[in-house]
Amino acid sequence: MMVAPLVTRRAAFLGSLGLVLSPLIAVADTSRPWRVALVTSGRSTLILSWLRDAFRERGYEEGKNLIIDVREAGGHYDALPNLVAELLAQKPDVIIAEATPAVAVAQHATSVIPIVMAPATDPVGSGFIKTFAQPGGNITGVANMFGELTKTLDIVRLVFPSVKKIGLLGSHNATHPAMAKLAKQGAAAIGVAAELFTAADPEDLDKTFADMKAASCEVVYVLADPPRPALPQIALRYRLPTVYQVSTYPDLGGLMSYGPDLQALLSRAADYTIRILDGQKPSEMPVEQPTKFVFVVNLRTAKPLGVTIPEQVLLMADKVIE
Repeated sequence: MMVAPLVTRRAAFLGSLGLVLSPLIAVADTSRPWRVALVTSGRSTLILSWLRDAFRERGYEEGKNLIIDVREAGGHYDALPNLVAELLAQKPDVIIAEATPAVAVAQHATSVIPIVMAPATDPVGSGFIKTFAQPGGNITGVANMFGELTKTLDIVRLVFPSVKKIGLLGSHNATHPAMAKLAKQGAAAIGVAAELFTAADPEDLDKTFADMKAASCEVVYVLADPPRPALPQIALRYRLPTVYQVSTYPDLGGLMSYGPDLQALLSRAADYTIRILDGQKPSEMPVEQPTKFVFVVNLRTAKPLGVTIPEQVLLMADKVIE
């Protein structure tokens, strides 16, 4: 596919904002590459790597026609307003916001600069968009459908048939109360009690696991959040089998995960960004939901926990770490 020259795309984009440039300004502006701001609720390393690959495949490369300014909250959501303010000072053309906490702060900070969700859990319920088909504002992108808990709980029941109580691990993510409510309802439907425990910051994880252990939780179900890398080792130390919604955790030592393919969602976020840079309006770009979900089992972690994964469950897995 032929990519339009930078000056043509930039003129089209600025024209869509109703700006008129003098010939002198327009010529000067052609030397400036597109500037994309990336703000992550968690860590940026893996996300930035995925985005760079996706942009490169589409003809956009840092140092040539693209600048990516990055800020990461590392799970400390109270840091996000300052991080977004720093990015806005760089005058980005588009903001890519990873996960609901970052999207919420970016939305509060600007109603003009396009924002690409990468991804968000409940974009309509969170007030980011009007509908999936017609977002209606300056926000579009991808949703993750982490609110869909049924299959994960079915897997928990298959692996732990005698479990009586599950600990739900959350943070100050605004979507977690609703997700916890759904998880409790789903657990009750299979005869299992579920209790929510909140670790506001990564530093609170150790104490929260101690609290879940003291409350006689037998399995931990981690509500979707940007990954906290220390979590799998803390879970192992407390000998609490832990199931995740985020598919990258088993590679960090997590026991099992079931959720959307996050790399695919980040690749789609890059597509949205490029389409906006080419002049499309976020308000008219339907929000996409994931089409591919991944189930991963880590047998290396199962062994020290004394957990036996049934053959039926292993056959369901897309990836088994041995």
